Amino acid sequence: MGTKKPKSKTSSNGNRPRNGSRTTNTHAGTAHVGTAAPGRSVERSSTGSPGEHLRTYSIPDYRLEHPNFTVRQRVEKDRHGAEHVRYEVEGDLDAPVPPILDSKYLDQQHAIEIYRYMLLNRKMEIALENLYKQGKVVGGVYFGLGQEACSCASAYALDKDDWFAPMIRNQGSLLVRGFRASDTMMQYMAKADSPTKGRDGTSHFGDIEKRNMVSPISMLGDLIPVMAGVALGARLQGRSLAVMTYIGDGGQSTGVTYEGINFAAVQNLGLVLFVESNLWAYSTPSEMQYRCKDLAERAIGYGIPGVIVDGTDACQVYDAAREAVDRAHRGEGPTLIEAKMMRMKGHAIHDAASYVPKAMYEFWKKRDPIARFENYLVKEKKWLTPRENDAVIAEVEEVIEAEREIAVKSPMPAPESAEGGVFCENGCHEIKPKYGIPKVKKGAGGYKETEAAVHLK
Repeated sequence: MGTKKPKSKTSSNGNRPRNGSRTTNTHAGTAHVGTAAPGRSVERSSTGSPGEHLRTYSIPDYRLEHPNFTVRQRVEKDRHGAEHVRYEVEGDLDAPVPPILDSKYLDQQHAIEIYRYMLLNRKMEIALENLYKQGKVVGGVYFGLGQEACSCASAYALDKDDWFAPMIRNQGSLLVRGFRASDTMMQYMAKADSPTKGRDGTSHFGDIEKRNMVSPISMLGDLIPVMAGVALGARLQGRSLAVMTYIGDGGQSTGVTYEGINFAAVQNLGLVLFVESNLWAYSTPSEMQYRCKDLAERAIGYGIPGVIVDGTDACQVYDAAREAVDRAHRGEGPTLIEAKMMRMKGHAIHDAASYVPKAMYEFWKKRDPIARFENYLVKEKKWLTPRENDAVIAEVEEVIEAEREIAVKSPMPAPESAEGGVFCENGCHEIKPKYGIPKVKKGAGGYKETEAAVHLK
């Protein structure tokens, strides 16, 4: 679990803004202000009078392309008079695929490692789909097709002691943090050797002892205040850690999301939030669920830095995550990162996603994150020869096949085991502070209280 982060190739402090941006200190922490993307400045007057107390904020946008199309809803009647809803996409869908943006931090070794994790992610989900079709999966399966760069490169930026909480499509982050592909496969198959010993058929498992992973929560957005609490708990124990979690563009509109981010902002906690802006909240297009053009703009309201990246570009994802993690380690508070991409399958395996215009799939298929990164490593950087790349792919396929065999051969849990582990009874287990008890001092009234508890900030 965890990786050793590569050192910056251009900066000694590992946090120099890009594209001409500068960094300015505000009451809420460190906010990026500059010229990263034309038209991104938002002007507000605190008094309501033009020109008075003018404050200008900027959301850096590192993408090398800005897709220009819109999804519109059409309601049509059939010959019986029944109404049917369908979606159309309008705009430039023939734009050329942009190149990968060189990372400020990743060297050859680390870039190839991320690429291998992305391949593992993709191959594991293909194996899961086949197991589902063979009737060996209990329940449904959720895929992160097209989002492998976001899941893997973001988790790769974490240090060993940092915490993370994946969503259902971030199965690649589990691989980066040390889980085996067989763990995920057995979980979906409800096998006895799965992380939950067959008590759950989806992704609801974690590991707070070794891998610092908080289990996913089905109620979208609830992970955000939980992870803010993890960061606060660590600080009370004397540690400034990064805590990373994810939310989709649909889940980002839930009330608990706002509450969690706001709490992290006010308390200056090291939350690194990836908003996976994947264009569809189940069957609702982005244009019909929020009005702002970029969800990263919401960071302005929280008083925290917001960043936009191409979610199919592993280098952009890693760099943004790395800088947000570094900020968290310095005690500078949360960061909101919007990763733009598209969910290339339906909400789950039962959803054929026929509501998505085919032209959208064709546009994003050309921007497949693995194909782009492979081209970057083999043809542009020449960090892998074609033969070496074939060897990496073959090795990953061999690993996945071995992991699939482990999952298939694992027995189903004994029926009588279902009653165990339902309730945490007396003596079940003891939860201890992970980093140590906060220091105590004598209070004015003669009682003891923790210094960290008194001074939360």
